[in-house]
Amino acid sequence: MTTPDAIVVGSGPNGLAAALTLARAGLSVDVFEGAATPGGGCRTEELTLPGFRHDVCSSVHPLVAASPFFLNTDLAARGVRLRTPRVAFAHPLDGGRAAAVVGPVDETARGLGADANAYVRLLAPLVRDAGLIVPVVLAPLRSVPAHPVAVARYGLAGLLPARLLARRFRTDQAQALIAGVAAHAMLPLSAPVTSGFGLLLTMIAHSVGWPVVEHGSDRIVAALVNELTSLGGRVINGCWVRSLNDLPPARAVLLDVSPRALIRLAGDRLPSGYRNALERFRHGPGICKVDWALAGPVPWTAEACRDTVTVHLGGTLAEIARSESDVAAGRHPERPYCIVVQASVVDPTRAPAGRQTLWAYCHVPPGSPVDMTDRIEAQIERFAPGFRDLVLARVTTTAADAERRNPNYVGGDINGGMATLRQTIFRPTTRWNPYRTAVPGIYLCSASTPPGGAVHGMCGYGAARAALADLGMTGVPHRGTN
Repeated sequence: MTTPDAIVVGSGPNGLAAALTLARAGLSVDVFEGAATPGGGCRTEELTLPGFRHDVCSSVHPLVAASPFFLNTDLAARGVRLRTPRVAFAHPLDGGRAAAVVGPVDETARGLGADANAYVRLLAPLVRDAGLIVPVVLAPLRSVPAHPVAVARYGLAGLLPARLLARRFRTDQAQALIAGVAAHAMLPLSAPVTSGFGLLLTMIAHSVGWPVVEHGSDRIVAALVNELTSLGGRVINGCWVRSLNDLPPARAVLLDVSPRALIRLAGDRLPSGYRNALERFRHGPGICKVDWALAGPVPWTAEACRDTVTVHLGGTLAEIARSESDVAAGRHPERPYCIVVQASVVDPTRAPAGRQTLWAYCHVPPGSPVDMTDRIEAQIERFAPGFRDLVLARVTTTAADAERRNPNYVGGDINGGMATLRQTIFRPTTRWNPYRTAVPGIYLCSASTPPGGAVHGMCGYGAARAALADLGMTGVPHRGTN
Protein backbone atom coordinates (compact mmCIF):
# COMPACT_ATOMS: atom_id res chain seq x y z
CA MET A 1 0.00 0.00 0.00
CA THR A 2 1.29 3.46 -0.90
CA THR A 3 1.59 6.17 1.73
CA PRO A 4 -0.95 8.96 1.04
CA ASP A 5 -0.11 12.65 0.96
CA ALA A 6 -3.10 13.41 3.17
CA ILE A 7 -5.42 11.53 5.50
CA VAL A 8 -8.98 12.41 6.43
CA VAL A 9 -10.63 10.78 9.43
CA GLY A 10 -14.40 10.66 9.04
CA SER A 11 -16.44 10.49 5.83
CA GLY A 12 -19.31 12.82 6.53
CA PRO A 13 -19.97 15.53 3.92
CA ASN A 14 -17.30 17.76 5.49
CA GLY A 15 -14.71 15.00 5.53
CA LEU A 16 -15.44 14.14 1.91
CA ALA A 17 -15.39 17.84 0.92
CA ALA A 18 -11.95 18.12 2.51
CA ALA A 19 -10.73 14.98 0.76
CA LEU A 20 -12.03 16.15 -2.62
CA THR A 21 -10.48 19.59 -2.28
CA LEU A 22 -7.11 18.00 -1.53
CA ALA A 23 -7.46 15.46 -4.33
CA ARG A 24 -8.43 18.13 -6.84
CA ALA A 25 -5.15 19.85 -5.95
CA GLY A 26 -3.28 16.70 -6.93
CA LEU A 27 -2.68 15.08 -3.53
CA SER A 28 -3.25 11.40 -2.86
CA VAL A 29 -5.87 11.04 -0.11
CA ASP A 30 -7.06 8.23 2.13
CA VAL A 31 -10.30 8.61 4.12
CA PHE A 32 -10.76 6.42 7.21
CA GLU A 33 -14.35 5.80 8.30
CA GLY A 34 -15.35 3.82 11.38
CA ALA A 35 -18.81 2.84 10.16
CA ALA A 36 -19.48 0.18 7.56
CA THR A 37 -20.55 2.79 4.99
CA PRO A 38 -19.48 6.40 4.39
CA GLY A 39 -21.65 9.45 4.96
CA GLY A 40 -21.89 10.31 8.65
CA GLY A 41 -25.39 11.72 9.08
CA CYS A 42 -25.92 11.82 5.31
CA ARG A 43 -27.11 8.23 4.94
CA THR A 44 -30.33 6.61 3.73
CA GLU A 45 -31.52 3.26 5.08
CA GLU A 46 -34.61 1.05 5.27
CA LEU A 47 -35.20 1.85 8.93
CA THR A 48 -38.83 0.71 9.26
CA LEU A 49 -40.04 -1.69 6.56
CA PRO A 50 -38.59 -3.08 3.32
CA GLY A 51 -38.98 -0.59 0.49
CA PHE A 52 -39.21 2.46 2.77
CA ARG A 53 -36.04 4.54 2.41
CA HIS A 54 -35.43 6.91 5.30
CA ASP A 55 -32.72 9.57 5.61
CA VAL A 56 -30.91 8.78 8.83
CA CYS A 57 -30.34 12.46 9.65
CA SER A 58 -29.66 15.01 6.88
CA SER A 59 -32.64 15.12 4.56
CA VAL A 60 -33.60 18.59 3.30
CA HIS A 61 -30.74 20.30 1.49
CA PRO A 62 -31.11 24.04 0.84
CA LEU A 63 -27.36 24.50 1.34
CA VAL A 64 -26.46 21.83 -1.21
CA ALA A 65 -28.15 24.14 -3.70
CA ALA A 66 -26.47 27.28 -2.30
CA SER A 67 -23.04 26.61 -0.76
CA PRO A 68 -19.88 27.53 -2.72
CA PHE A 69 -18.46 24.01 -2.34
CA PHE A 70 -21.48 22.29 -3.87
CA LEU A 71 -22.01 24.98 -6.49
CA ASN A 72 -18.54 24.04 -7.72
CA THR A 73 -19.21 20.30 -7.57
CA ASP A 74 -21.10 18.77 -10.47
CA LEU A 75 -23.41 16.49 -8.51
CA ALA A 76 -25.88 16.16 -11.38
CA ALA A 77 -23.20 14.59 -13.57
CA ARG A 78 -22.86 11.86 -10.96
CA GLY A 79 -26.55 11.09 -10.64
CA VAL A 80 -27.75 13.47 -7.93
CA ARG A 81 -31.22 14.84 -8.69
CA LEU A 82 -32.60 17.58 -6.44
CA ARG A 83 -36.39 17.58 -6.08
CA THR A 84 -37.76 20.93 -4.89
CA PRO A 85 -41.32 21.29 -3.56
CA ARG A 86 -43.53 24.21 -4.56
CA VAL A 87 -43.74 25.25 -0.89
CA ALA A 88 -40.31 25.52 0.74
CA PHE A 89 -41.67 25.12 4.27
CA ALA A 90 -44.99 25.53 6.05
CA HIS A 91 -46.07 26.29 9.59
CA PRO A 92 -49.59 25.22 10.61
CA LEU A 93 -51.64 26.86 13.34
CA ASP A 94 -54.81 25.70 15.05
CA GLY A 95 -58.04 26.12 13.12
CA GLY A 96 -56.63 24.92 9.78
CA ARG A 97 -54.53 28.05 9.23
CA ALA A 98 -50.92 28.00 8.06
CA ALA A 99 -48.12 30.30 6.98
CA ALA A 100 -45.81 29.18 4.19
CA VAL A 101 -42.76 30.28 2.22
CA VAL A 102 -43.64 29.93 -1.44
CA GLY A 103 -41.43 31.03 -4.33
CA PRO A 104 -41.00 34.78 -4.69
CA VAL A 105 -41.10 37.05 -1.65
CA ASP A 106 -44.23 38.83 -2.92
CA GLU A 107 -46.15 35.57 -3.22
CA THR A 108 -45.31 34.58 0.34
CA ALA A 109 -46.17 38.07 1.58
CA ARG A 110 -49.65 37.88 0.05
CA GLY A 111 -50.41 34.99 2.38
CA LEU A 112 -49.49 37.02 5.47
CA GLY A 113 -52.31 39.55 5.30
CA ALA A 114 -51.57 42.63 7.39
CA ASP A 115 -47.89 41.67 7.58
CA ALA A 116 -47.33 41.55 3.82
CA ASN A 117 -45.47 44.86 3.59
CA ALA A 118 -43.35 44.16 6.66
CA TYR A 119 -42.31 40.81 5.23
CA VAL A 120 -41.32 42.36 1.90
CA ARG A 121 -39.30 45.10 3.62
CA LEU A 122 -37.38 42.51 5.66
CA LEU A 123 -36.82 39.75 3.11
CA ALA A 124 -36.77 41.32 -0.34
CA PRO A 125 -33.34 43.03 0.05
CA LEU A 126 -31.83 39.88 1.58
CA VAL A 127 -33.14 37.62 -1.19
CA ARG A 128 -31.96 40.08 -3.84
CA ASP A 129 -28.43 39.94 -2.36
CA ALA A 130 -28.44 36.28 -1.33
CA GLY A 131 -25.62 35.47 -3.75
CA LEU A 132 -23.46 38.06 -1.98
CA ILE A 133 -24.47 37.18 1.57
CA VAL A 134 -24.50 33.37 1.67
CA PRO A 135 -20.79 32.83 0.80
CA VAL A 136 -19.80 35.26 3.58
CA VAL A 137 -22.04 33.60 6.17
CA LEU A 138 -20.63 30.17 5.24
CA ALA A 139 -17.01 31.27 5.73
CA PRO A 140 -14.97 32.26 8.81
CA LEU A 141 -15.52 35.89 9.84
CA ARG A 142 -11.93 37.07 9.39
CA SER A 143 -12.05 39.98 6.97
CA VAL A 144 -14.21 42.84 5.69
CA PRO A 145 -16.68 41.34 3.20
CA ALA A 146 -16.54 42.37 -0.44
CA HIS A 147 -20.12 43.62 -0.22
CA PRO A 148 -20.33 45.18 3.26
CA VAL A 149 -23.70 46.90 2.85
CA ALA A 150 -25.51 43.70 1.86
CA VAL A 151 -23.80 41.67 4.59
CA ALA A 152 -24.41 44.37 7.22
CA ARG A 153 -28.11 44.43 6.37
CA TYR A 154 -28.28 40.70 7.06
CA GLY A 155 -25.98 40.87 10.09
CA LEU A 156 -27.78 43.63 11.93
CA ALA A 157 -31.09 41.81 11.71
CA GLY A 158 -29.48 38.40 12.21
CA LEU A 159 -27.87 39.36 15.52
CA LEU A 160 -31.30 39.88 17.07
CA PRO A 161 -33.05 37.25 19.16
CA ALA A 162 -35.73 35.66 16.99
CA ARG A 163 -38.39 36.56 19.52
CA LEU A 164 -37.57 40.24 19.02
CA LEU A 165 -37.44 39.97 15.22
CA ALA A 166 -40.82 38.24 15.19
CA ARG A 167 -42.33 41.20 17.04
CA ARG A 168 -41.95 43.23 13.84
CA PHE A 169 -45.04 41.36 12.70
CA ARG A 170 -48.59 41.57 14.00
CA THR A 171 -50.22 38.34 12.83
CA ASP A 172 -49.87 34.93 14.44
CA GLN A 173 -48.97 33.47 11.05
CA ALA A 174 -45.97 35.72 10.36
CA GLN A 175 -44.67 35.51 13.92
CA ALA A 176 -44.93 31.72 13.91
CA LEU A 177 -43.26 31.49 10.50
CA ILE A 178 -40.20 33.35 11.84
CA ALA A 179 -40.17 31.38 15.10
CA GLY A 180 -40.38 28.02 13.38
CA VAL A 181 -37.47 28.56 11.00
CA ALA A 182 -35.33 30.33 13.63
CA ALA A 183 -35.75 27.40 16.03
CA HIS A 184 -33.42 25.38 13.77
CA ALA A 185 -30.74 27.15 15.84
CA MET A 186 -31.57 24.81 18.76
CA LEU A 187 -31.42 27.76 21.17
CA PRO A 188 -34.01 29.70 23.17
CA LEU A 189 -35.63 32.26 20.88
CA SER A 190 -34.46 34.94 23.32
CA ALA A 191 -30.82 34.19 22.41
CA PRO A 192 -28.79 36.47 20.10
CA VAL A 193 -28.19 35.29 16.50
CA THR A 194 -31.28 33.06 16.43
CA SER A 195 -32.69 35.50 13.87
CA GLY A 196 -29.60 34.89 11.74
CA PHE A 197 -30.51 31.22 11.38
CA GLY A 198 -34.06 32.02 10.41
CA LEU A 199 -33.16 34.73 7.93
CA LEU A 200 -30.42 32.68 6.25
CA LEU A 201 -32.68 29.67 5.78
CA THR A 202 -35.58 31.82 4.59
CA MET A 203 -33.57 33.81 2.04
CA ILE A 204 -32.21 30.53 0.67
CA ALA A 205 -35.77 29.15 0.56
CA HIS A 206 -36.78 32.07 -1.65
CA SER A 207 -33.60 31.85 -3.75
CA VAL A 208 -33.23 28.13 -4.46
CA GLY A 209 -35.90 26.35 -2.42
CA TRP A 210 -35.59 23.54 0.12
CA PRO A 211 -34.96 20.41 -1.98
CA VAL A 212 -34.47 16.76 -1.16
CA VAL A 213 -32.41 14.29 -3.15
CA GLU A 214 -34.23 11.77 -5.28
CA HIS A 215 -33.81 8.25 -3.81
CA GLY A 216 -32.18 9.64 -0.65
CA SER A 217 -29.42 11.78 0.80
CA ASP A 218 -26.90 8.97 0.44
CA ARG A 219 -26.78 9.83 -3.27
CA ILE A 220 -24.79 12.96 -2.33
CA VAL A 221 -22.23 10.86 -0.53
CA ALA A 222 -22.06 8.35 -3.37
CA ALA A 223 -21.36 11.19 -5.82
CA LEU A 224 -18.56 12.63 -3.66
CA VAL A 225 -16.98 9.23 -3.14
CA ASN A 226 -17.24 8.52 -6.85
CA GLU A 227 -15.36 11.69 -7.76
CA LEU A 228 -12.78 11.10 -5.04
CA THR A 229 -12.15 7.58 -6.34
CA SER A 230 -11.81 8.89 -9.90
CA LEU A 231 -9.02 11.16 -8.62
CA GLY A 232 -7.19 8.27 -7.01
CA GLY A 233 -8.50 8.75 -3.46
CA ARG A 234 -9.72 5.92 -1.25
CA VAL A 235 -12.40 5.54 1.42
CA ILE A 236 -11.58 2.80 3.90
CA ASN A 237 -14.73 1.82 5.81
CA GLY A 238 -14.99 -0.10 9.06
CA CYS A 239 -11.74 1.35 10.38
CA TRP A 240 -12.07 3.15 13.70
CA VAL A 241 -9.11 5.40 14.45
CA ARG A 242 -8.36 5.35 18.19
CA SER A 243 -5.25 7.53 18.14
CA LEU A 244 -3.36 9.69 15.68
CA ASN A 245 -0.43 7.39 16.35
CA ASP A 246 -2.37 4.62 14.57
CA LEU A 247 -2.32 6.52 11.27
CA PRO A 248 0.36 6.13 8.62
CA PRO A 249 2.61 9.16 8.06
CA ALA A 250 1.09 11.93 5.92
CA ARG A 251 1.79 15.53 5.04
CA ALA A 252 -1.58 16.59 6.43
CA VAL A 253 -4.23 14.96 8.63
CA LEU A 254 -7.76 16.37 8.63
CA LEU A 255 -10.24 15.27 11.28
CA ASP A 256 -13.99 15.29 10.71
CA VAL A 257 -14.57 14.76 14.44
CA SER A 258 -15.80 16.67 17.48
CA PRO A 259 -13.39 18.66 19.71
CA ARG A 260 -13.86 15.97 22.35
CA ALA A 261 -12.71 13.31 19.88
CA LEU A 262 -9.77 15.49 18.82
CA ILE A 263 -8.60 15.55 22.44
CA ARG A 264 -8.86 11.77 22.62
CA LEU A 265 -7.12 11.16 19.30
CA ALA A 266 -4.25 13.58 19.85
CA GLY A 267 -3.57 12.77 23.49
CA ASP A 268 -0.48 14.44 24.91
CA ARG A 269 0.42 15.93 21.53
CA LEU A 270 -1.96 18.81 22.30
CA PRO A 271 -0.53 21.78 24.25
CA SER A 272 -2.36 22.22 27.55
CA GLY A 273 -3.72 25.68 26.67
CA TYR A 274 -5.29 24.47 23.45
CA ARG A 275 -6.63 21.35 25.14
CA ASN A 276 -8.26 23.49 27.82
CA ALA A 277 -9.85 25.69 25.15
CA LEU A 278 -11.27 22.63 23.39
CA GLU A 279 -12.67 21.36 26.67
CA ARG A 280 -14.60 24.62 27.07
CA PHE A 281 -16.38 24.06 23.74
CA ARG A 282 -20.11 23.71 24.42
CA HIS A 283 -22.47 21.30 22.71
CA GLY A 284 -26.15 22.07 22.29
CA PRO A 285 -29.35 20.14 22.91
CA GLY A 286 -29.94 16.72 21.46
CA ILE A 287 -32.78 15.48 19.32
CA CYS A 288 -35.28 12.66 19.60
CA LYS A 289 -36.20 11.49 16.08
CA VAL A 290 -39.01 9.24 14.92
CA ASP A 291 -39.21 7.60 11.47
CA TRP A 292 -42.51 6.27 10.18
CA ALA A 293 -43.69 4.10 7.33
CA LEU A 294 -47.15 5.39 6.41
CA ALA A 295 -50.06 3.89 4.50
CA GLY A 296 -50.64 7.23 2.73
CA PRO A 297 -50.04 10.98 2.84
CA VAL A 298 -50.27 12.84 6.14
CA PRO A 299 -53.82 14.31 6.38
CA TRP A 300 -52.79 17.88 7.17
CA THR A 301 -55.72 20.22 7.76
CA ALA A 302 -53.86 23.13 6.13
CA GLU A 303 -53.39 22.73 2.38
CA ALA A 304 -49.91 24.33 2.36
CA CYS A 305 -48.61 21.50 4.54
CA ARG A 306 -49.61 18.95 1.90
CA ASP A 307 -47.50 20.68 -0.76
CA THR A 308 -44.21 20.87 1.11
CA VAL A 309 -41.50 18.53 2.30
CA THR A 310 -40.78 20.48 5.49
CA VAL A 311 -43.33 21.35 8.16
CA HIS A 312 -42.50 23.24 11.37
CA LEU A 313 -44.80 22.23 14.21
CA GLY A 314 -45.23 23.95 17.52
CA GLY A 315 -48.06 26.43 17.22
CA THR A 316 -47.61 30.09 18.00
CA LEU A 317 -44.48 32.11 18.66
CA ALA A 318 -45.15 31.89 22.40
CA GLU A 319 -45.55 28.11 22.29
CA ILE A 320 -42.32 27.58 20.33
CA ALA A 321 -40.42 29.94 22.61
CA ARG A 322 -41.69 28.02 25.63
CA SER A 323 -40.65 24.68 24.11
CA GLU A 324 -37.11 25.83 23.33
CA SER A 325 -36.74 27.49 26.75
CA ASP A 326 -37.81 24.24 28.42
CA VAL A 327 -35.10 22.32 26.56
CA ALA A 328 -32.44 24.89 27.48
CA ALA A 329 -33.47 24.53 31.12
CA GLY A 330 -33.08 20.75 30.98
CA ARG A 331 -36.80 19.95 30.68
CA HIS A 332 -38.65 17.84 28.12
CA PRO A 333 -41.48 19.98 26.68
CA GLU A 334 -44.99 18.58 26.77
CA ARG A 335 -45.78 20.26 23.44
CA PRO A 336 -42.40 20.18 21.68
CA TYR A 337 -41.37 22.19 18.66
CA CYS A 338 -40.91 19.63 15.88
CA ILE A 339 -39.37 19.59 12.42
CA VAL A 340 -41.30 17.21 10.18
CA VAL A 341 -40.03 15.97 6.79
CA GLN A 342 -42.17 14.17 4.21
CA ALA A 343 -39.80 13.53 1.30
CA SER A 344 -42.40 11.45 -0.53
CA VAL A 345 -44.29 14.63 -1.43
CA VAL A 346 -41.77 15.22 -4.24
CA ASP A 347 -39.90 11.90 -4.34
CA PRO A 348 -42.10 8.83 -4.85
CA THR A 349 -39.01 6.57 -4.88
CA ARG A 350 -38.85 6.70 -1.09
CA ALA A 351 -41.70 4.24 -0.52
CA PRO A 352 -43.84 1.63 -2.31
CA ALA A 353 -46.64 3.00 -4.51
CA GLY A 354 -49.29 4.82 -2.48
CA ARG A 355 -47.18 4.72 0.69
CA GLN A 356 -44.99 7.41 2.26
CA THR A 357 -42.03 7.86 4.53
CA LEU A 358 -42.05 10.49 7.25
CA TRP A 359 -39.69 11.59 9.97
CA ALA A 360 -39.81 14.19 12.71
CA TYR A 361 -37.60 15.26 15.55
CA CYS A 362 -37.87 17.51 18.56
CA HIS A 363 -35.16 19.07 20.71
CA VAL A 364 -34.36 17.51 24.08
CA PRO A 365 -31.76 18.08 26.82
CA PRO A 366 -28.26 16.80 25.93
CA GLY A 367 -27.83 13.05 26.19
CA SER A 368 -31.51 12.45 26.95
CA PRO A 369 -32.66 8.80 26.87
CA VAL A 370 -36.32 9.88 26.92
CA ASP A 371 -38.57 8.57 24.14
CA MET A 372 -40.63 11.54 22.89
CA THR A 373 -42.64 9.56 20.34
CA ASP A 374 -46.04 10.11 21.98
CA ARG A 375 -45.48 13.85 22.33
CA ILE A 376 -44.24 14.21 18.76
CA GLU A 377 -47.17 12.21 17.39
CA ALA A 378 -49.59 14.31 19.45
CA GLN A 379 -48.25 17.45 17.79
CA ILE A 380 -48.68 15.93 14.32
CA GLU A 381 -52.18 14.67 15.20
CA ARG A 382 -53.03 18.19 16.41
CA PHE A 383 -52.58 19.56 12.88
CA ALA A 384 -53.33 16.35 10.94
CA PRO A 385 -56.18 14.45 12.64
CA GLY A 386 -56.11 10.78 11.72
CA PHE A 387 -52.34 10.65 11.30
CA ARG A 388 -51.88 7.77 13.74
CA ASP A 389 -54.27 5.61 11.73
CA LEU A 390 -51.77 5.65 8.83
CA VAL A 391 -48.76 4.37 10.78
CA LEU A 392 -47.52 1.00 9.52
CA ALA A 393 -44.27 1.01 11.49
CA ARG A 394 -42.10 3.41 13.47
CA VAL A 395 -38.54 3.57 14.77
CA THR A 396 -37.44 6.02 17.47
CA THR A 397 -33.91 7.29 18.03
CA THR A 398 -33.31 9.10 21.32
CA ALA A 399 -30.51 11.60 21.83
CA ALA A 400 -28.52 8.95 23.68
CA ASP A 401 -29.05 6.53 20.77
CA ALA A 402 -27.89 9.17 18.27
CA GLU A 403 -24.55 9.62 20.03
CA ARG A 404 -24.00 5.87 20.26
CA ARG A 405 -24.51 5.56 16.51
CA ASN A 406 -22.48 8.64 15.55
CA PRO A 407 -19.87 9.87 18.07
CA ASN A 408 -19.86 13.30 16.42
CA TYR A 409 -23.40 13.82 17.73
CA VAL A 410 -22.24 14.55 21.27
CA GLY A 411 -25.30 14.28 23.51
CA GLY A 412 -27.41 13.95 20.36
CA ASP A 413 -26.32 17.42 19.13
CA ILE A 414 -26.57 17.20 15.33
CA ASN A 415 -25.26 20.76 14.83
CA GLY A 416 -21.73 20.01 16.00
CA GLY A 417 -21.85 22.51 18.86
CA MET A 418 -24.03 25.17 20.44
CA ALA A 419 -24.60 28.10 18.08
CA THR A 420 -24.13 30.87 20.62
CA LEU A 421 -22.85 34.27 19.51
CA ARG A 422 -19.38 33.45 20.77
CA GLN A 423 -19.29 30.03 19.12
CA THR A 424 -20.61 31.49 15.89
CA ILE A 425 -17.59 33.80 15.70
CA PHE A 426 -15.00 31.60 17.45
CA ARG A 427 -15.55 27.93 16.70
CA PRO A 428 -14.20 25.71 18.25
CA THR A 429 -11.62 28.01 19.92
CA THR A 430 -10.36 31.56 19.59
CA ARG A 431 -7.90 31.23 16.73
CA TRP A 432 -7.32 33.27 13.57
CA ASN A 433 -7.69 30.16 11.44
CA PRO A 434 -10.26 27.89 13.13
CA TYR A 435 -9.29 24.82 11.10
CA ARG A 436 -5.63 24.68 12.18
CA THR A 437 -5.08 22.95 15.48
CA ALA A 438 -2.15 23.64 17.81
CA VAL A 439 -0.36 20.62 16.31
CA PRO A 440 1.33 21.40 12.96
CA GLY A 441 -0.13 19.36 10.11
CA ILE A 442 -3.31 18.46 12.03
CA TYR A 443 -6.59 20.18 11.05
CA LEU A 444 -10.18 20.05 12.25
CA CYS A 445 -12.82 19.92 9.51
CA SER A 446 -16.03 18.93 11.29
CA ALA A 447 -19.23 20.88 11.97
CA SER A 448 -17.52 22.13 15.12
CA THR A 449 -15.67 24.58 12.85
CA PRO A 450 -17.23 27.42 10.80
CA PRO A 451 -19.88 27.63 9.60
CA GLY A 452 -21.31 24.79 11.71
CA GLY A 453 -23.89 22.12 11.04
CA ALA A 454 -25.80 21.19 7.85
CA VAL A 455 -24.73 19.63 4.56
CA HIS A 456 -22.72 22.37 2.85
CA GLY A 457 -19.16 20.97 2.79
CA MET A 458 -17.71 24.32 3.80
CA CYS A 459 -16.02 23.11 7.01
CA GLY A 460 -14.10 20.52 5.01
CA TYR A 461 -13.39 22.94 2.19
CA GLY A 462 -12.03 25.57 4.61
CA ALA A 463 -9.82 23.08 6.42
CA ALA A 464 -8.43 21.69 3.17
CA ARG A 465 -7.62 25.17 1.91
CA ALA A 466 -5.74 25.86 5.15
CA ALA A 467 -3.77 22.62 4.73
CA LEU A 468 -2.93 23.40 1.11
CA ALA A 469 -1.74 26.88 2.06
CA ASP A 470 0.54 25.39 4.71
CA LEU A 471 1.91 23.00 2.10
CA GLY A 472 2.67 25.92 -0.18
CA MET A 473 0.10 24.87 -2.77
CA THR A 474 -1.78 27.81 -4.28
CA GLY A 475 -4.03 28.11 -7.32
CA VAL A 476 -6.08 25.11 -6.23
CA PRO A 477 -8.90 24.11 -8.61
CA HIS A 478 -12.29 25.10 -7.26
CA ARG A 479 -14.45 22.93 -9.49
CA GLY A 480 -14.58 19.21 -9.70
CA THR A 481 -14.06 17.46 -13.00
CA ASN A 482 -16.22 14.74 -14.46
